[in-house]
Amino acid sequence: MKKPETTFIPADESRWFIALFDHYVRFLFRRRFYRVWTDLSYNPSQENKTIYYLNHTSWWDGLIPLLLNRKLFRQNARAMMEDKQMNEHRFFKKIGAFSVNLSNPRAVITSLRYAVTSMQRPQACLFIYPEGEIVPFSIQKPSFKKGLAWIAKKYPAADVVPIGIYFSHKASDKPELFLKIGRALEFDRSENEDNLNTFFEMELQHLLQNLQQEAHSDQHSFRKI
Repeated sequence: MKKPETTFIPADESRWFIALFDHYVRFLFRRRFYRVWTDLSYNPSQENKTIYYLNHTSWWDGLIPLLLNRKLFRQNARAMMEDKQMNEHRFFKKIGAFSVNLSNPRAVITSLRYAVTSMQRPQACLFIYPEGEIVPFSIQKPSFKKGLAWIAKKYPAADVVPIGIYFSHKASDKPELFLKIGRALEFDRSENEDNLNTFFEMELQHLLQNLQQEAHSDQHSFRKI
């Protein structure tokens, strides 16, 4: 029997809700983390449009894009989120999230097309977790689904920027959160999706390797947020 297709949930941003939820998220990070650190190698201008892609290791990943965008990037942000999480937490659409049903190829295309359309807005940015599921932190090459490469080819005007997420208990019983924002990647957008996928995987792998090492031994490039 054919599985029913989950209804696509578009973003439905609310400025007042974003402002209110932003205060709650900042309070939550201050309460739950000893410190939150960033190493920033990308600073978008008003003309930039950006696709940020991140490793996916915890529940906190749903809130990190809002924290980064409100504190650092200040772009017109949206994020792709699995439909199961969206259905459980509908408020995410109010802060710019939209759903993707990874078990249904037709639904995936609907979400990817919506992502490309979203990038046409002024000062647009998109946060995407291309692994598609929560996986343990690793410095081995991650395995991405092909949505990131598809969007990058369909919207070549956007910068593509990797972000690494790493948690450490080195300094306290509370975790420290380290966020390493890489540079805008340079690559040939005429490459096929498989090659681009591998390139994006390797770039994030290198970023995570550096992030883990620097978080434990060389923190001079990080600043608190």
